[in-house]
Amino acid sequence: MEINLLVSAIVAIIALINPVHKILVISSLQDQFSNKELRYLSTKSSLTALIILIAFLFMGHFIFTYVFHIELYAFRVTCGVVLFYNGITGLQKGSFLQLDQNVKLVDLSAVPIAMLMIAGPATITAAVTFPEHYGKLVTIIAITIAIGINLLLVLIAIRIGKLLNRFNLMNALIRINGLIVATIGAQMIFTGISNFITTLRA
Repeated sequence: MEINLLVSAIVAIIALINPVHKILVISSLQDQFSNKELRYLSTKSSLTALIILIAFLFMGHFIFTYVFHIELYAFRVTCGVVLFYNGITGLQKGSFLQLDQNVKLVDLSAVPIAMLMIAGPATITAAVTFPEHYGKLVTIIAITIAIGINLLLVLIAIRIGKLLNRFNLMNALIRINGLIVATIGAQMIFTGISNFITTLRA
C-alpha cells in the first residue's frame, strides 16, 4: 500500500465530509441537548455513516446499474442539487437544521446527521468511485480514518460551541459555510452534466 495514495484519499474524503459543517451543526444543537447527548449523537452518527459508506463501496455500482438503472452522472447531479439546497438553507437562515421539538436523538443520529451530512451525496459518490483509482482497501481505510478524524473534531467542537455563541460567531460561520456547501453542490452539478455530455459524445 502506497502511503502517498492513502494520504491523498484521506484528505479528499475529509474535504468531502467537510468537518467544519458538522462542527457547526453539532455546536448549534447545544441549546436542545446536553453534552452527553451530543457525544452520543456524534458517535452514533459516525458509526452509522461508516456502515453506509462501506455498504455503498461494495454495492454501489450494483445498486445503481442493476437495481435502479441509474447512471453515476445522474446521481452526481441529484446529489449536487441536495448539497446546493442545504448550503442555501444555511446561508439564508443561519441554521442547517430545523428540528421538531419531539424529535428523538436516535432518529436524529441516523437522519440527517449520518445519512445526509456525513454519508452525504459527495462522500457516497466518493465511496462508489474511489476504488477505481485508489483500490478498495485504501478507500476503506481512508473512509474509516476520515470519519474518525471528523468525530474527534466534532467532540472537541462540543466544548467550543459555547465560546462561538458567546461572541455571536455561530450564525456568521454557519452562513459562510453554507456558501461553501452550496458552491460544492454547484460544482457537483456541473461535473455531472459534463459527464453526461461526454457520455453522449462517446
